[in-house]
Amino acid sequence: MGTVTRVDGPLVEIEGLAGAAMFESVVLGPHRLPGEIIALRGDRATVQAYEYTGGLAPGQPAERRGAPLSARLGPHLLGGVFDGLLRPLGGAGMWLDPAAPPARTEARSWCFTPLAGEGRAAARGTPLGSVESGSSPPYLVLSPGGEVSRIRPAGPCPSGAPVAVVGGAEVALEREQPVRRALPYAARLPEPVPLTTGQRVVDLLLPVSLGGTVAVPGGFGTGKTVLLQQIAKWCDADVVVYVGCGERGNEMADVVAELGRLADPRTGGRLADRTVVIANTSNMPMMAREASVYTGVTVAEHFRDMGYDVVVIADSTSRWAEALRELGSRRGALPAEEGYPADLASALAAFYERAGRVTTLGGATGSVTIIGAVSPPGGDMTEPVTAQTQRFVRTLWALDRDLAYARHYPAVSWPGSFARDADAMAAAVPGGAERRGRVSGLLAEAERVSALAELVGAGTLPPQERVALLAGRLIAEGFLRQSALSPRDAFCRPERTALLADALLAVVDRCRSLVEGQVPVARLEQLDFTPILRAKEAPEEEIAARRDEVLAALEASR
Repeated sequence: MGTVTRVDGPLVEIEGLAGAAMFESVVLGPHRLPGEIIALRGDRATVQAYEYTGGLAPGQPAERRGAPLSARLGPHLLGGVFDGLLRPLGGAGMWLDPAAPPARTEARSWCFTPLAGEGRAAARGTPLGSVESGSSPPYLVLSPGGEVSRIRPAGPCPSGAPVAVVGGAEVALEREQPVRRALPYAARLPEPVPLTTGQRVVDLLLPVSLGGTVAVPGGFGTGKTVLLQQIAKWCDADVVVYVGCGERGNEMADVVAELGRLADPRTGGRLADRTVVIANTSNMPMMAREASVYTGVTVAEHFRDMGYDVVVIADSTSRWAEALRELGSRRGALPAEEGYPADLASALAAFYERAGRVTTLGGATGSVTIIGAVSPPGGDMTEPVTAQTQRFVRTLWALDRDLAYARHYPAVSWPGSFARDADAMAAAVPGGAERRGRVSGLLAEAERVSALAELVGAGTLPPQERVALLAGRLIAEGFLRQSALSPRDAFCRPERTALLADALLAVVDRCRSLVEGQVPVARLEQLDFTPILRAKEAPEEEIAARRDEVLAALEASR
């Protein structure tokens, strides 16, 4: 037991905690508010509190928990909504009271199926049994390693009941896991395997691999949340962990409601059944943002160890960085650029390095892909959080305000973005490298010529450069622009993406050949390209017919 000596917002100082360890959990005051030790000097500990500290006063008791900050992992996670400490929010009421005990999941019974036999050795990480929970992926209970001396027969199993005894220790459906410590694995897999998101600009030009890392920086109103919600709905991951880190409550409510309404195209059930939502909104305690980030990636690693591909969506890491800045200023830490703590880069690196595609201890293949939104003030891409994040991610989807205001969705700026593994992933698809190279080249040429056209006027440019502008417009409007509200265009399969790209490239090639044959470029610019521009809304079997219609119109213009 110790005594509170100072309370400054989320910063609490305690005396008398002899033998305490860094990042050990503590409870503060008579309401037992959760906190975590972040600095030690003798028997004096500095604690960051994860609840509102109003009413906490010097002289009140503080108690060590004897364990690091941990999250409770179990089959109740899938389809649930939790706070930053992974406490269920279901049944918590409209307003959260820090003095009230956290809401708990109901003691429910799960249908357990054993997968291991008694008297046999079960290596660490191999499944002992599975739990079926509706249409979500089966939840696997993994072995800690050792001989299985007893295992529960198939049938109902309460949440807290042990399902097996392995190596003399009981194994339960639920367990506590420290959130700051990465779960172990056997080996990293270096070969990039693409994650299909259903967004054409991403899948063709700026792909992300399973186990990759992505930053999505963009100013207010550029569509970060909409893009992340689309990826949560349509990506081909087995499990999605959506972390709302300091975001507005109405946006989180929209996410939860939308996931509950949508049908999962893979299983036919609810999309929410394979999603874990960690809701830490802007009006919740500030330092719980840090807990929510680490809790989210720990949940992802837990399902990765079962052999699943997991996507973590953190919206947004800037709010986490702001919490670190405020706590650092209260501690009197030496500030770095714009007041952020000097160890900001280390904190971001430690978060993103937990992504990866691995061979698990049980021999399965699983992955954790981290997609983090960044909210630079005023859209300034040189501010510290954005600049430091770009150092540690493999892919950047920079959102452009001009594209967003022009109603171009997704507003991903292709000149300002990058994907370091794009060439390797494109080479694995027949014709993928050539297709991506041609589309990227046409967009780059159109970007260069458009800057020139703003100075001298498009009408004064040579015919080939005017064709480059036309090609850029066709690709931007007919391929890159994608409606999140269209039932047919909200998601685009890789095969459909290739068909649309090839159809547009065929039209561009014909335009160039006609101009080389002395056909006036003005005549081509006046043609109606609507059939190919609206091919993305057409059934897949009609794309070729729309391409041929436009090609026939081009031939008639000779």
